[in-house]
Amino acid sequence: MAEMTNPLLSTAALPDFAAIRPEHVQPAITELLSTAQAALDEAVKAETPADYDVLSRILDTATERFGSAWGAVGHLNAVADTPALREAYNAMLPAVTEFSTAMGANEALFAKYKAVAAAQGDRLSAPRRQVLKHAIRNFVLSGAELQGAARERYAAIQERSAELQQQFSEHVLDATDGWSYIATAAELAGVPQDVLDATRLDDGGHKLSLHFPVYLPVMQYAENRDLREKLYRAYVTRASEQGKPEWDNTAAMREIVALRQEEAQLLGYASFAEVSLAPKMASSPAEVMTFLRDLAKRARPFAEKDLAELREFAEGAPLESWDVSYWSEKLKEARYAFSDQAVKQYFTAPKVVAGLFSIIERLFDVKITQAQASVWHDTVTFYEMKRGGQLIAQFYLDLYARTGKRPGAWMDEVRSRWLKPGGEQQTPVALLTCNFASPVGDKPALLTHDDVITLFHEFGHGLHHMLTQVNDLGVSGISGVEWDAVELPSQFMENFCWEWDVLQQLSGHVDSGEPLPRELFDKMTAAKNFQSGLMTLRQIEFALFDMRLHGEPGSQADVQKVLDEVRAEVAVLIPPAFNRFQHSFSHIFAGGYAAGYYSYKWAELLSADAWSAFEEEGVFNPATGKRFLTEVLEQGGARDAIDNFKAFRGREPRIDALLRHQGMA
Repeated sequence: MAEMTNPLLSTAALPDFAAIRPEHVQPAITELLSTAQAALDEAVKAETPADYDVLSRILDTATERFGSAWGAVGHLNAVADTPALREAYNAMLPAVTEFSTAMGANEALFAKYKAVAAAQGDRLSAPRRQVLKHAIRNFVLSGAELQGAARERYAAIQERSAELQQQFSEHVLDATDGWSYIATAAELAGVPQDVLDATRLDDGGHKLSLHFPVYLPVMQYAENRDLREKLYRAYVTRASEQGKPEWDNTAAMREIVALRQEEAQLLGYASFAEVSLAPKMASSPAEVMTFLRDLAKRARPFAEKDLAELREFAEGAPLESWDVSYWSEKLKEARYAFSDQAVKQYFTAPKVVAGLFSIIERLFDVKITQAQASVWHDTVTFYEMKRGGQLIAQFYLDLYARTGKRPGAWMDEVRSRWLKPGGEQQTPVALLTCNFASPVGDKPALLTHDDVITLFHEFGHGLHHMLTQVNDLGVSGISGVEWDAVELPSQFMENFCWEWDVLQQLSGHVDSGEPLPRELFDKMTAAKNFQSGLMTLRQIEFALFDMRLHGEPGSQADVQKVLDEVRAEVAVLIPPAFNRFQHSFSHIFAGGYAAGYYSYKWAELLSADAWSAFEEEGVFNPATGKRFLTEVLEQGGARDAIDNFKAFRGREPRIDALLRHQGMA
């Protein structure tokens, strides 16, 4: 009977997001964990044959169903957070972590997988051999070879880490949601009309928040320097000791890094950076540091030039961190005679989404249509993707920022492509989440060009997940793709946003419907690499900080000191002493990018080089599109990423396309 009443126990193809309530979480997850545990017990029995299909039928069936339900809860926790849901999620987090840690370190299961590799290894398909290779490596990284006290300590570390990372993330969300300032119309001189409309209160004041659709335009356009400083200070001290004590991430950061270092030592590695890189493309922390420092050296002269130009333009006006966006926007307007605000009028969300879909359809021979599904908010839309009339994937699109929704943009999965043991074909389903400014009144939402790029970026991840032709869980879609290569399709898709023919399809003025004028496009292109030296150094600063923090034992003792040293080494613009950027750096403290933030730049090198094939052969060249589809997107994690790249490009990756694309050749 429980199955009828608890939507998390439903075996329907899609989650009933609208029906899921906090009180459903504990009974459903407890039941599914129990089923998964029984499957694990069955899988490791001596009489269970060491056979790939047998293990998949027993174990994958149960763990996949559990994973889908817990994934739905985690998704709602990220996009529709309420105190009750948060409590329900956090109450089950220890049990979920404990199960996945125990399964990842299960000696009997490890032995079973090794027996499958020995008995069937040569006869298995290439994707299945890859699944086994990854599984055996992951058992070692998950502590399966640990004994006694070391094993218990490893499990305790996983549970405490999961708790701390969730706490870190909540503190950032609460500190972001918990700050507001009522500004007068006079204080907001220079701020764009759509931001004024979106923040206006009944009494004529304006409620400002730290959400990006409000924060960024205020920093770029507000003439009132005190107001910019107020917002900047609030934004860069979020979740730090300078705000509410209950939201301070200082202790959590230290403990997270210390636990990771302890985990590395238990596993026999010198640092957590080495553990992080074991399943990645990059071979060692030293290789990553060399790559980052080489790129920093090449970018530095351009960054110094960027800063000198900004100082000269500001003509002696103070240039603190809260002035940089403002003067940069003014310089951009003066030099290229356009503003982000003017461009934004041409990009309405419906037009951009329709244009994106038509590009996908043309390049990858699919058809995208809107469909019906249960959603968590009335602005969420749902789509089906078909080829030759056959359903190949589905996805949800959640575009707008709102209270209770985590900031940022991401792709996640509801389920992966899988040929089930019973012969049924499961198609992939993706979740695409952004945080754009909502529509105001009867006008459609307006996107900045950066928003358009973000949408294409996340859709690139979505394509990687949805267009896979691999049928084995663990390597279908983005599963099993090396973390430092997973950004290749997403960053690749960004390039379309700089093509004239493409922007003609994406744009239509909010009032007149006219597409983007050529003159404005030329100015945007000229401005494309505006301050790319400064931007590159900023990304390298984050990546080096991350790599040093996780690569140098004991660095957690003074996180600020590591960051200060990195800034002294690479930054040309040092933020004020009160800046606590690291306290809201969720990517590395709560988001899976620990000792992996470098992968953005690493993958940018791959994507720039991949895109150069399209530049050489034609942006909509069907043969090039087909090759990218078959050698990269369809392969998922079934082949090593470097082999996918070489199969597409015909050679090893080179850095020159990246430098050229960023105007630093």
